[in-house]
Amino acid sequence: MISKLYIFETDSLDPYHNLAMEEYLLDTLPYDSALLYFWQNERTVVIGRNQSSDNEVNIETLEADGGHLARRLSGGGAVYHDTGNLNFTFIVNKKDFDRAKQDQVIMWALDQLGIHAEVNGRNDLVINGCKFSGHAYYHGSKNSYHHGTIMVDVNNDDLVRYLNVSKKKLTSKKVESVRSRVINLKDVREDITLEELKAALKNSFVKTYGLSAEKVSESDLDDERISELEMKFASPEWKYDKKEKYDFSKEQRFKWGMVEVRYSLEDETVSRCCVYTDSLNTEQLLKLPNKLRGRRISEQLRSLAENEEETDVIDLLIGRE
Repeated sequence: MISKLYIFETDSLDPYHNLAMEEYLLDTLPYDSALLYFWQNERTVVIGRNQSSDNEVNIETLEADGGHLARRLSGGGAVYHDTGNLNFTFIVNKKDFDRAKQDQVIMWALDQLGIHAEVNGRNDLVINGCKFSGHAYYHGSKNSYHHGTIMVDVNNDDLVRYLNVSKKKLTSKKVESVRSRVINLKDVREDITLEELKAALKNSFVKTYGLSAEKVSESDLDDERISELEMKFASPEWKYDKKEKYDFSKEQRFKWGMVEVRYSLEDETVSRCCVYTDSLNTEQLLKLPNKLRGRRISEQLRSLAENEEETDVIDLLIGRE
């Protein structure tokens, strides 16, 4: 049961520092506590843990414009961040993780601001059918987080310029472009400010859990550990795709998300394999390539699947309709 609330804000606009801070807070949050973390990135595309950076992002254009590519711990799809966007992270013990309750914090905050929103699909909040907030989730050894974006005044020209959105994904959502799929809060209430939104979220956080909240100072945290994590998130090995060549590639959209499986065969046996996806289920699909390596391409591969997503990926690999 949650008995203590914390609120933490950072002034940093560096995505690697902010993602490092998020992981540090995830690892160190005390038992029976909940924390709300506010952060912003400047000109950044953040991709899901299992996504292909080459597929999802116009990397050359982004970096030529002084922007940043970042990869987070959680699954889900690519998102564009600038200072017109507010990022939030709820961190709680795994036993207290409650997506509906965490969503309610945001919904109540928007109600305070005179904005009506709805939960839509697997991880979006929408206004009049247009997305303004996308969410993802990650479960650590003892704590979990629920994080996402809230588009207040994001530059949609840059969003379109830097993101590569699959035509299959747009078709599945029955929209013609990523621009037509999203909305800023300023399109709904022109005078809204980021500070006003943060204040409403803080009030709603306290109201939802029925407790007062203590403010966390960055000076109280372990700079050395955060710097180590920052180096990980900024490293090319973490951010970019591995430059390996594969003989085959298959792509499909399932109800749980997009997936691309790349693989090479030797005597009908999988010699190399990788799976890229915007699935919210990060851990299982990260392990799947190791299960497949050294196995013959046949119906028997289906026996390796432990869930629906693995079954779908294996069926795609073996060409099963």
